[in-house]
Amino acid sequence: MADDGPPPGLLRPPHPDPGAAPGAHGTGGTGATGGTGATGDTGATGDRSGGAGDAGRAPGGADPGSGAAGDVLGAYLRGQATAFLRALGLRAEADGQAEPQLARSARRLSGALRTYAPLVDEAWAEPLRTELGWLAATLGREPEYTGRLDRLLEALRRLSAADEPPALGAARAAALLERQLTLARTRAHSATLQAMGSSRFHALADAVAVLASEVPLAPAAARPAADALPPLAAAAHARLADAAAALPLHRAGHPYNAEAVQAALGADLAADLQDAPWHQVRVLLRLARYAAEVPGAATGDASRLAEASALLSRHYEAAECASAVAAAARTPRIAPATAYALGVLHADQRHEVEAARFAFSRLWQPLPEAGERAEDDRAEDDPAEGGRPEAGDRAQAAVRRGSAAGPAPQPAVPGARAR
Repeated sequence: MADDGPPPGLLRPPHPDPGAAPGAHGTGGTGATGGTGATGDTGATGDRSGGAGDAGRAPGGADPGSGAAGDVLGAYLRGQATAFLRALGLRAEADGQAEPQLARSARRLSGALRTYAPLVDEAWAEPLRTELGWLAATLGREPEYTGRLDRLLEALRRLSAADEPPALGAARAAALLERQLTLARTRAHSATLQAMGSSRFHALADAVAVLASEVPLAPAAARPAADALPPLAAAAHARLADAAAALPLHRAGHPYNAEAVQAALGADLAADLQDAPWHQVRVLLRLARYAAEVPGAATGDASRLAEASALLSRHYEAAECASAVAAAARTPRIAPATAYALGVLHADQRHEVEAARFAFSRLWQPLPEAGERAEDDRAEDDPAEGGRPEAGDRAQAAVRRGSAAGPAPQPAVPGARAR
C-alpha cells in the first residue's frame, strides 16, 4: 500500500483570529496535560467501559456543562487526544493491546468533530476527521476477522454437536473458513503495521498531539454551552431517528421473518441491500452516543442508545459472518457435504441477523399507551370480536401464514457449487 502522506494543512492549526471572542480558540498546554481535570488517568480508562470517563470534566469541580461551548468541547477533545497519545505510548511496551484504545479514541474524536463541526475551524477539522476515520477503520479490521472466525467456528461446533460422530462436512467447512479468514486477518495485520509505520500515521499523531494542547475553534464556540451544544447533539439524534424510521421495523417485529431470510439466501446484492440501511443506523447510533458524551449535550435515553447499539453490533457481526460463509461456499470444486454444512451455517447466521432486528424493533418502536394495550388485550380475548383463537385455530393460521410466505428457507448458500 502506497504511503500517500498526510493531507496538506493537517499539522498546523490555523492562527487565531484577532477579532474572535475570548475563549474561541484552544488554551495552552497546561490544562491538557495536568494530572487532574480533562485528561487525568481516569479519563484514559473510562473509555473501556463505553463511556468518556473524565475526558470532559471541568477543572475545579465546576459544572461540566457550564461556560462557553468552546471550553466544554475543547476539554472533551483534549481528553480524547491525550488518551490517544497515552495508548500510542503503550504500544511500544505491549504490542497488540494499545490498538483498541487508539481506535476508540480516534472514533470519538472523529465523531465529535463531525457532530460539533459548526463549533470548530472547518479547514482544520475536516482533514483531521478524515484521517482519524482512516486510522479507526484500519485498526478495526484485524480484530473483526479474529472475532468472525471465532464466532463461526463456535457456531459450527454448536450446529454439529447433535451428530454422532461429527459430520465430515462440518470439519471441512471449519478448515475452509479458518484458512480463508486467517489469510484475511494476516493481511489486515500487515496493513496495520504498514499504516502505523507510514508518514501518514506520524502526521496524524503529530496533529493529535497539537490537539491535546490547542483546539482551533470557530467564533460560534464562544456561545454558552447550554445554548450551543444540545441543539447539535439533538440534530445527531434526529438523523438517527429518521434513519431508524426508514427501517422495516414492523416487518422485523416478528420472531421469524421468512421473507427476509429467503431474500438473504438469494443473490448477494439482495442481502447487501437489506443489510446496508441497518448498518447505517448502527453508525448513526454510535455518533449519537459519542455526541452525548460531551458534558451538557446529552439528549435522549443513554441506556436505550447503548442497548440499541449493542443489538445492531450483533446484527453487523452476524451479517458479516454470513457474507464470509457465502464467500467460502463459492470456492471451486467444493465437496457436497462441505457445501451443505456451509449452507446450514449461513442460514444460522442469517437467523441471528433476524433475531437482532426483531430485538431492535421491539426496543426502538414506542410502546402503546396503557389504555390502548388494555383495549387490544380485550379484543384478543373476545372471540366474538375476532379475538384470540383457540390453539387449533392458531396452528392452522400458522400453517397458512407459512404457505403464503413461501417454502421454508433451505440450507443453501448463494453461489455454492457442489460437485
